[in-house]
Amino acid sequence: MAEVKNMNENDNDNIDSLFDKRKSVQLTPENAKFSLSSGGLISLEVHTEQYGDEFFERVLPVRAFPITEPDEFISVREPDTREKGRGAEIGMIRKMSDFDERTQELLLSELDRRYFIPVIKKINKVQEKFGYLYFDVETVAGKVSFVMNNPYSNFRTFEDGRMFLYDIDGNCFEITDPNKLDKASLKRIEIYL
Repeated sequence: MAEVKNMNENDNDNIDSLFDKRKSVQLTPENAKFSLSSGGLISLEVHTEQYGDEFFERVLPVRAFPITEPDEFISVREPDTREKGRGAEIGMIRKMSDFDERTQELLLSELDRRYFIPVIKKINKVQEKFGYLYFDVETVAGKVSFVMNNPYSNFRTFEDGRMFLYDIDGNCFEITDPNKLDKASLKRIEIYL
C-alpha cells in the first residue's frame, strides 16, 4: 500500500509560489522600450495590463533558434544570479524587425557577442587520434585549433549549404559554403559531408 504523506504549510507555500511567478509576455514596440544603461548594459521598461509598469535594470536577449531564425523569437531574460538561480524570462520578441533601428542595433550587438560563430576560411590540418579529430583552421577571427569527438554528429549541414562544426567544449564554427573552400581544405573534411 502506498504511503500517503501529509502536506505541511511549507508544501502549500511551494505550490502557491509556482502560481505566483511572473509569466512571460509578448514584447512589442508599443509596450517595451530598450535602452543602454550608463554601465553599458541593456535595460528594459515594459508596460502590460497584467503587470503594469516594470523596469528591469539589466536584461539579456537570447535566441530561441540561433541558427535557423536568428532574428525571430528573441527571449528577453533577467540575468542568472546566485540568489535566484537561472534568470526568468520577462518576455518574447516575435520579430526583431518590428522594432526601430536603434533598438535592433542595441539587441544585435549583445546577440552578436553572445553568439559569436567564427567562419572557417581554410582547413590547414585534420588529424585523428584515439577517436578525436584535431583541427587546425584559419577563421575570420584568426588561426584556431580545436578538438572534436564523434564527428558524424558534430558536423551539421543545413539545407542552404551552411555547415556547422561543434568542438568538445560546445564552441561552434561555420563553413558558409564547403564548395568554396580550397581543394585541400575540402578534401580534409569530405568524408564527413
